[in-house]
Amino acid sequence: MKLLFASLITIIIAHSAHSQNFKADLRKLNGQIEAAYKSKKLTANEYAKLKKERNVIELTIDKALADDILTPDEKNRIHSKIVRSRKRLAKYRTNREIY
Repeated sequence: MKLLFASLITIIIAHSAHSQNFKADLRKLNGQIEAAYKSKKLTANEYAKLKKERNVIELTIDKALADDILTPDEKNRIHSKIVRSRKRLAKYRTNREIY
């Protein structure tokens, strides 16, 4: 019985550690955006676009969590939005355009 209980606890901990935490990913992305803007790697226009995109992602997360159930489709949609925003941030950081 103790072995069963211990294995159940282990499975629950492993599952929670492996699950996606979109809010934390979004906070990390926001920190990267702020740091890039403060170090003058982003223009004001690019910064505004990224902040708007971040707000859209946050709204999507809130809508998905409204019923406390994340379907695989919702997870994929949120994850792809976050990845797209990361790629856009990387592109904006390294462009050499002068405005």
